[in-house]
Formats: sequence, C-alpha cells, structure tokens
Amino acid sequence: MQLRLAFVVVFLISACGLGYQLVAGTTSSYLLGDSVTQFSLTIGLYLFALGIGSWLSKFVDDDTALDTARDADQRAETPVDAAEEAGAPGSDSLVRRFVQVELAVAVAGGLSALLLLLAYQSELWFRPFLYLLILIIGTLVGIEIPLLVRILRRELELKELLARVLAWDYVGALVVALAFPLFLVPRLGLARTALALGLLNAAVALWSVSLFRERLRKPGALTLQGCLVVLLLATAFSQAQRLSTLAEHGLYANEILHAETTPYQRIVVTRGQDDFQLFLNGALQFSSGDEYRYHEALVHPAFAAAAEPRRALVLGGGDGLAVREILRHPGVERVTLVDLDAAVTRLARDLPLLRELNRAALDDPRVSVINADAMQFLADDRGLYDVVVIDFPDPSSFSVGKLYTRTFYERLAARLAPDGAVTVQCTSPRQAPRTYWCIIATLEDAGFYVRPYRCGVPSFGEWGFALAALREVPVPAAVPDGTRFLDADFMRTLFVLPLDCARPPGVEPNRLATQVLVRTYEAELGS
Repeated sequence: MQLRLAFVVVFLISACGLGYQLVAGTTSSYLLGDSVTQFSLTIGLYLFALGIGSWLSKFVDDDTALDTARDADQRAETPVDAAEEAGAPGSDSLVRRFVQVELAVAVAGGLSALLLLLAYQSELWFRPFLYLLILIIGTLVGIEIPLLVRILRRELELKELLARVLAWDYVGALVVALAFPLFLVPRLGLARTALALGLLNAAVALWSVSLFRERLRKPGALTLQGCLVVLLLATAFSQAQRLSTLAEHGLYANEILHAETTPYQRIVVTRGQDDFQLFLNGALQFSSGDEYRYHEALVHPAFAAAAEPRRALVLGGGDGLAVREILRHPGVERVTLVDLDAAVTRLARDLPLLRELNRAALDDPRVSVINADAMQFLADDRGLYDVVVIDFPDPSSFSVGKLYTRTFYERLAARLAPDGAVTVQCTSPRQAPRTYWCIIATLEDAGFYVRPYRCGVPSFGEWGFALAALREVPVPAAVPDGTRFLDADFMRTLFVLPLDCARPPGVEPNRLATQVLVRTYEAELGS
C-alpha cells in the first residue's frame, strides 16, 4: 500500500512541476507578448534546470547509512557490506531532504505569479528575475524524482521502479496540461492557480512525512515546517486578489477598478479623475476620454464606402464601442460581434462605466454576440456582410498575428458582399511604419483595393487604419448624426497621409507560414 501511495506522490509532484512551468510561460506571455518566444524559453530553461537538479541530487547523501557504515567499519573490516546492509535507502536523511525540497518548491512555485508581477515594475530586471525563478523551480523539481527513486529502490526491482515512476510522472504532466487552460486559470486566475499548486506541493510534503514516518528520527520538525508553509500559502491564496492588485499598482498610473485573468489574457480596468481605461495584457485598448475619436474613425468610413450597409460584422471590439458607432446608422438591420474572450463581452455588459460608455450596445436586439476565434468563424460562417469592422489588438504575438495574414483576409473576402467595405485598425503609421504598411500590403496581396488613412488619438498619438473593398472606392465623406469628432469635410482629410507616414520600401505581406508582421512589430514597438 505504501508503494502505491508513493506513486500518487510522483503523480502530484509532476503535475505541480509542470503547472509552475505553465504559470511562468503564461505570465511572461501576458507581460512581454510573443507567446511562442516566451513558452520556448520557459520550456527550454525548465528542462535544462531539471537536468541540473537531477545531477545535484547525487550530492544528497544518506547520512544515516554513512554513520551506520562507519560504526560497522570500526567493528569489522567490511565497510561496503555493512553500508549495504545498514544503509536502508530512504532512511532519515533522504526522506528529510525530499520533504524539504518539496516545501521549497511549494514556496517558490506557489508565489511565482505574484513575484513576477512585482518584478515587472522594473523592466530592466524582469527578464533576469523570470529566468532565475524558472531555473530555481526547475532545479528543485529536478531533485525530487531522483530522491524519491532512491527512497523506494529497495521496494521494487530497479527497472520496474523506474518504469512506474516515469509513467506516473508523465500522467501527472498530462493531467495538469489539460486542467491548466480548461479549469485552473478560468476558475482561479494565474496567481491563485500558482498558489493552489504550491498548497498541493506542501500537502504532498506533509503526506510524505506521514508516509515515511517510520524512517524519520524527528518527524515533528518537518511537520511544523510543512504547516508553516501551508499557512503562508493559504494566507496568500485568501488574499490573492488584493495582492495581485497591489503588485499591479506600479504598472498603472491610475486606480485599478477591475482586474481578472482569463484563459486568453489579463484584463485590467483603471480609473482616473475624469476617465477610465481598459488594458489587455498591459497594453492600453482605450481611454474613455478620447476613445470616440478612434471608434468614429474606425467605423464610419466603411459605412460611407458601402453601397447599402444593412448587415455588419465586428471582429474583435468586445468592449462594444465599435458596435455603438455602428448603431448610429439607421439602416443597420443586423450586427454580429465576434470576440474570442467571453470575459470582455461580459464586462461590456456588466461594468457600469463601460456599459454607459457603449450605451448598452451589446443588449440591442439587432446585435448578436459570438465568443469564438475570428479565423475559425470566417471559415465556418456562410453569411455575407455589407460592412466589416476589424478591431483586433496589435500583432504582438503569433496568436494575434494570424488575424493579420493573407489567409485571414482571403477568408474575409469570401464573407464580404461585392459592394461592401472593410475597415481595419493597423497600429501607428508614424511610430511603426513598417508594421502599418505590412498590414496594407497583406490586404492588397489578398485581393483588396485599399485606402490607407489615419487620425490623431491623444492616448495613442497618430493612429492608422485601412479602408478596403473588393472594388475601387472613392474617398468617403458621409457621416451619421451624433458624432463628436468626424464630419464630412474632416473625414476626407483622414485619407491624406503626411510625409513622415509614407510607405517605406521593401515591405512584405504577412503570411501564415512566415508571420513577418509579428517580428516587424516586435522590432518597432516591442519591449
């Protein structure tokens, strides 16, 4: 029975170890973008650290066996035989070190998400701290399995023992890999997920004390250490929301009004004296004081260019602000909003400040909200739309960059009515000219006629857009009633780009297989 329970310990420590790796990779992706790079570095460093830990485990000696062998050597000149006979693997020292390593992993891994949020307040030191933390956790986890094998090696033949230990190790990894995105992060958030894994590690340490109690000289001291670690992590778990908010205060200029972690991103709403802001993964999405400039410029040129704009599709824009502008057009009969993250569209409906700003647009009977991947939606949908408004975040990662590829725009063209029009937010033509014109070049490569344009948004500076259609369209001018920024005369000026926003030479289209846009964005605007 003890042996079977020991394999459960293997399962749990493997699940916790991989869980900490996923926490580090996800947190660094949220804060730094480019999820491929972050997860690649995290996995590589973690596996390297496992190797370091496995190598270091050989220096953990069984002091009880050595002492017994020394005594036997004094009594008889057969030190090797005495050591083998008296040195029962898994006696006091090995078990004690195993439990202490478990507790160290519990503290380092359990607090990892909160520590990373605190470290991000210094961009200079964040990456070194991130990599150091991964190395520490990976090294400690790498020590665990070799020690446990040594503790159990008299219970089974070596080949059978290794087969079972490694099998349970891999099963634990699979279970947490499934639970992390499907249950842990959606239900608990990143900070509480890490702390829950830390509590599980501490519980395994306490359980190991009980499981191997007969091999320990002073189990009470280890039990006390384990209880203190559980108390620390349980306190942090109960205060995780407050601690996360305190850790993030240094990242934002204003008071944090709302913060949550979803399977897709970190959502933070801050409130200043006269306005409030929405951040996704630390990047500003809008400020309520000037968002009307951005959303009027994003929406209304497409409606002015489309022949009979009755059916509208919004891709991204889960905050409902683009939908608000669409509903200004009296001829609109149906609006379909597709946003990946249900938490964003829920916030647009439930957060009073945001609901007031978007004028409860998502509750309008003409509006349908679909929480799905936009690329898959275009592949599955069979409808035609007169106007498509694309309001995705900037292409800072490959998961977002795919929504700016030729493949995506070709799927978009199949869903656009022949006399319809599309508008796309394209980042800043002044701060990131190659990024901006790469998006334009990709639309053209997919068969669209494109008119680049821009407007000034105080929170962002000079911001760029694209008006695209399957036919040549004149510079649009019509504007609906109720706008605060655009009128017919001023809309025409948006399509005059200054010299410092001119198209640079050698800009390539963005394709799914190459994703040059993400690398270009990182070079121009990345951290």
